[in-house]
Amino acid sequence: MLPDGWVAVVKRECPTCVLVAPVLQQLAGAGPLTVVSQDDPAFPDGTTVVDDRELEASWRLGIETVPTLLRVEHGVEVARTVGWLRTEWETLTGVPELGSGLPDHRPGCGSRSVEWGVEQELERRYGDRVLTSRPVELADLEDDVEAAYARGWTDGLPVVPPTEERVLAMLGGTARRASEVVAVVPPDLAPCTVEKVAVNAVMAGCLPEHLPVVLACVEAACTDAFNVHGILATTWAASPLVVVNGPVRQAIGMNSGGNALGQGNRANATIGRALQLVVRNVGGGRPGGVDRATQGQPGKLTSCFAEAEEGSPFEPLARSRGVDGSAVTLFAGSGWWPVCDQLSRTPESLARSFAAALRGVWHVKLAVAFDAMLIVSPEHGRVLRDAGWDRTRLLDELDALLTVPGSELVRGAGGMAEGMPTAAVTRDGQSVPVPKFRPGGLLLAHAGGTAGLFSTVVPGWVSGAGGSEPTTVAVDHP
Repeated sequence: MLPDGWVAVVKRECPTCVLVAPVLQQLAGAGPLTVVSQDDPAFPDGTTVVDDRELEASWRLGIETVPTLLRVEHGVEVARTVGWLRTEWETLTGVPELGSGLPDHRPGCGSRSVEWGVEQELERRYGDRVLTSRPVELADLEDDVEAAYARGWTDGLPVVPPTEERVLAMLGGTARRASEVVAVVPPDLAPCTVEKVAVNAVMAGCLPEHLPVVLACVEAACTDAFNVHGILATTWAASPLVVVNGPVRQAIGMNSGGNALGQGNRANATIGRALQLVVRNVGGGRPGGVDRATQGQPGKLTSCFAEAEEGSPFEPLARSRGVDGSAVTLFAGSGWWPVCDQLSRTPESLARSFAAALRGVWHVKLAVAFDAMLIVSPEHGRVLRDAGWDRTRLLDELDALLTVPGSELVRGAGGMAEGMPTAAVTRDGQSVPVPKFRPGGLLLAHAGGTAGLFSTVVPGWVSGAGGSEPTTVAVDHP
């Protein structure tokens, strides 16, 4: 319990703390003052000093900057101010004319308790999170990165060694208990705790603020509807594609603009990678084992982007699926398929270009059983927005354009053996119209740079029962 009165946290090596030493002496004569000194139990003179060289008090008080002045009543902090600002110190203490002759304001210095390495050690030493994962001891001359390769923990790229300090720091990104089971991960059906997700998030290169998004991804991937086991086991090139919506996109610095589907953004790259590592390291989904993809695709390393909600002709993807605010939508994508249309200036013409590209998903003569995502770029989106076309209007137009006579899809038509069986495209011996996608099987998103009349088609995997349903889960983000 904190002592009632004023509590000042300082360190001698901070110039601002040295500057306000006379103020602390002044306060010591005006009321109950306790000074918590991070580096010198004799500093400052003339005050009651608590030796905090072990930094436990600073860590428990959540001190990020020194000097920090707190007011405590009945053992509870009721106010604090950071750095030296005369007016705030006088308001907090009720003591007038503090620091006569001193500058009115000076910023403080970083607390020793938040220095890199120190903060993580303090969390390990004093925190209430106790890791239960099995520690792996490495030989003195063993390289930690090569050790991860040797033990089969990597996706082919180097991983960040998941030390106890790093995992504890990662767990600081969520209020959820480390022991809480997030999901049962296929194919081994292994229970996966928040701690296990944090371990893999560290290896993927995530920051603690990314962890809530990764947790939502794991929850979504391991639902029966999404069927990550089937996505792993298929010989098709399917892999989870993550679309992030809501305020969390900007809070963690995700990219929804230029090159959003490519490299260069830490959050985009590592969140998708962390999900893949969880499936590999917790669930046992490894290439050559359960993962039977014939050729695969780069998205099996990581596939994640934020939707550009600002300026979009559509409502956010997650909201269209019934989840507002911060959320992730997982789609069983199988690579990027860029679409070029630099001449269309009407939505009708642009929709025809989109339809022509979408017709080739899986195969131009296969329909209904497979989903797709169309990621519309801002320049194409402007054509739609200026004409007042929203998500429903574009989907209706595409559905009409992509419904074709069954005679064009039947096996053997066009000189191609591939196609749909006769029974699927005829009724009473007559050809019937067949839609390319089932209802809800074509998803729309909005992302990309503001220059370039290019959009992207992402072919999906088998839809419905036995396949994968796009799945949206809220992110636990303030």
